[in-house]
Amino acid sequence: MMGASSPLSPAKLSKHRTSASRKWLRRALAIWLSVLFLASPAAAHEIRPAALELTEQADGMVSVIWKQPVLSGRKLKMRPILPAQCAPPEQTQQEFAGTATIETWQTACRLDRGEIRIEGLEQTLTDVFVRLTFADGNEQTGVLRPSSSVFALETEAGNSPASAYLRIGAEHILFGWDHLLFVLGLLLLTPLRQILWVITAFTAGHSLTLAITALGLFRLPSGPVELLIALSIFFLAVEVVRKRAGKTSLTIRQPWIVAVGFGLLHGLGFGSALADIGLPKDQEIWAFLLFNLGVEIGQIMFVSAVLGGYGLMSLLPSDRQKWLARPALYLVGSLGAYYTMVRIFI
Repeated sequence: MMGASSPLSPAKLSKHRTSASRKWLRRALAIWLSVLFLASPAAAHEIRPAALELTEQADGMVSVIWKQPVLSGRKLKMRPILPAQCAPPEQTQQEFAGTATIETWQTACRLDRGEIRIEGLEQTLTDVFVRLTFADGNEQTGVLRPSSSVFALETEAGNSPASAYLRIGAEHILFGWDHLLFVLGLLLLTPLRQILWVITAFTAGHSLTLAITALGLFRLPSGPVELLIALSIFFLAVEVVRKRAGKTSLTIRQPWIVAVGFGLLHGLGFGSALADIGLPKDQEIWAFLLFNLGVEIGQIMFVSAVLGGYGLMSLLPSDRQKWLARPALYLVGSLGAYYTMVRIFI
């Protein structure tokens, strides 16, 4: 005889609720992993500021210096459009400096009206610092962004471009996947009770060399630095595999040592991004401090996201925790190897 379905027993009801809870956790972890790992890594080191400097001369000519970052050996597809009253340049000079190109020219122009815009800026992840120096010695500065790529000469008030370095610093690490992969490798290698100490060691290391490089006290060519950064990621992945296999090493026993050591290397990478474009005149220290603060804010956001994922994983059985940790390890190792090969052969 068919009838209404019987209510679930307490045991079955508990099992059903446990299954539903695990399903929710799996979905939450899938979303977390997608956000954290599946964004394109091709944007590593794309986030560097460009700079446009216009210097007015007494004879009515304007000297133009246009600096823009280079990604994988290619310039970003953007160019400055000067006010309509500016004559087209007869010739321009261009040079390649590390990870940036510098183009210079002169034009007959007045800087008291019209607007300056950056064509193609809206298709990038880059900010452009604009500085105008007038014949009487006064200066006018501004920051153009992908969402605001026009600088109106009549209405722009003088402002400090240094403040934009806070955002640039945060974006540089959040979109600089090589740095994020290294931090992720550190988190996979380090016991939870030591994470704060290890991340602090990494911060101290990269802050030191960032300051030295950005302020022009010391600098290495960007090519070898980028290669060594990629190798540091692959090295960490190998050490994580060794640890999971029950082996040990100085890195496994004292991860703070590798954190501070490779932090010095990553700081050279951060610093070269600033040095190629330059810091705003008379605001170098302020801009550097804000950039470094932005880097730390971005790093804290990423570490918090990873630890949040750890919290979700801790609610699952241990076998599932190991299964979910594998994609992160494979990501660090495979992309570390990929970046190394790219920087050797390209």
